[in-house]
Amino acid sequence: MVDLPGSLSRQTFTAVVTVMGLVGVLFWRVREGQSAVTVRKIILPPLGMATGFCMFFAQQFRVPWLWAVGAFVLGAVALAWPLLVTSRLEREGEAIMMRRSKVFFLVIIALAAVRYFARGYFDHLLTLEQTGGLFFILAFGMILRWRLSMLREYRRLMTV
Repeated sequence: MVDLPGSLSRQTFTAVVTVMGLVGVLFWRVREGQSAVTVRKIILPPLGMATGFCMFFAQQFRVPWLWAVGAFVLGAVALAWPLLVTSRLEREGEAIMMRRSKVFFLVIIALAAVRYFARGYFDHLLTLEQTGGLFFILAFGMILRWRLSMLREYRRLMTV
């Protein structure tokens, strides 16, 4: 376990890091929506994120396979759904652009809140590292399904 500076509690540290991550994701999503979508822009985030599976080489991050599969399925089925219904691709001339509904950013904030508050529950059952590993798998399932759906839609729009 990493020692935190001064009197900073684990809960405070987690909250601060969560908010910083959320703000970073929101800024990235705004910037991403201002340029045309390409196959590269669709597939690079999950490919880059996949390198995070290297954390499971370290024993302290490992969780039972059934838990990992459950987290992946929960992310891919339940948590990807709001992203799928609040974003779509549209053709603008020769370019394909991402269009998000007005509630897209509220969905991102709600998903972050669910993950933050669920983490408080799981921290009582698992180590911090195992909880982080499970939430990584959950997020990967969510992102992978969303991006695969985007890729199918992108290919469909390119053939029109």
